[in-house]
Parts: sequence; C-alpha cells; structure tokens
Amino acid sequence: MKKEIIISGFGGQGVLSMGKILAYSGLVAGKEVTWMPAYGPEQRGGTANVTVIISDERISSPVLSSYDIAIVLNQPSLDKFLPKVKPGGMLIYDGNGIINPPTRGDITIYRMDAMEKAAEMHNNKVFNMIVLGGLLRVVPFLPDDALERALYKTLPERHHDLIPLNMKAVEEGKEIIKKCV
Repeated sequence: MKKEIIISGFGGQGVLSMGKILAYSGLVAGKEVTWMPAYGPEQRGGTANVTVIISDERISSPVLSSYDIAIVLNQPSLDKFLPKVKPGGMLIYDGNGIINPPTRGDITIYRMDAMEKAAEMHNNKVFNMIVLGGLLRVVPFLPDDALERALYKTLPERHHDLIPLNMKAVEEGKEIIKKCV
C-alpha cells in the first residue's frame, strides 16, 4: 500500500496540521511516511499545501508531480491540483470553498460540507478533522486508534482535553462525505 496525498487550501484552515496528524498516524501504524509542507509568507489567508506519502515500503522521494489523492479546500487549490490527480485517483473537496465544482471523468470525486458541519458543532477549529474523517471513510488505510494516538503526539498537552471533540469531528466527517456522480 502506498498513498501519495496533497492537501491544499488557505492558511488558517488547518491544512498543515491535517497533514502532520495524517503523517503521525502513519508512523503510529508502523508505516513509512514523508510530510512536506509548502506555504506562502502569510500565516493566515495565504495558500498552503502539504504532501504526505504513507507507504508499507521505503519512500524514495517526498517530491511528487502527481497524486493518488487530492484534498482541496478552496478554488485556487482545485484549479492547481485537479490536473495533477492521477487517472483512477481521487479528489475530495469542501463545497464551501469551491465556486466551480470539479469535473473529470477518470477520477472519483467526493464532496464534503465540512465548514458547515464545523459551524453546526460550534467549533470551526475542527474543520480539518472533519475533512480527515471523510478521507478515512473513503480510504480506510489507517485505523482510528492510530489517529487518536497521533493527536496525543501532535497536540500540545494543554490541548489534550480537546481530543474527544476532534475524534467526534472525525466521525462526523465520515458521515457527511458524498460521492459526486
């Protein structure tokens, strides 16, 4: 098993955190992992993306030109990464940030209304965990316990009381992801 993933959106959406948590989950599950963030000079509002590779075998390079899975959270990210999804690959997008929904016949496309669900949960900070839950629903390549253990590794100890909320957000994400026709 090898998954080459790009996660992209605006700074402040939790893109880099999502990638880091995903990468740590892979480590906890005993996989080979790379995590390579890229972002502009702005802390919030600029573009950010992270490449994560999780594999059963050694990974030769963290640099990719095409991806098995793209998770895009805004229109500029969709425009940039939709053409880079491998034929037979997958695209997951948040409906809130997309003006022109993706169309491509050779990949599987999923929509999530994760921002709407985060607002329902009265906590916009769980947006990224909702999206991560959607990913793990359609590609269950990591166990939930690895994800929970990764949260304990990546979140500062003062925020460990938020881990149950984050795991609830993951479960909510698994429920709201929808395959586009």
